[in-house]
Amino acid sequence: MSKVQACTKRSYEVTRADLPLSCPMKDMRVWDAHPRVYLPIAKTGRAVCPYCEAEFILKDA
Repeated sequence: MSKVQACTKRSYEVTRADLPLSCPMKDMRVWDAHPRVYLPIAKTGRAVCPYCEAEFILKDA
């Protein structure tokens, strides 16, 4: 299975299984993306990447 291109969607739904959350995520191609950054999402249920402005929503918050 090929990896998803990083930073192409504007909104991603994630679960607690995806924590710790990083952008780009583990299943994304990263060679052409921004540096990996870890996002604090557990407390608020939402996080926005400071590089690409992708929004992450915790489904099972």
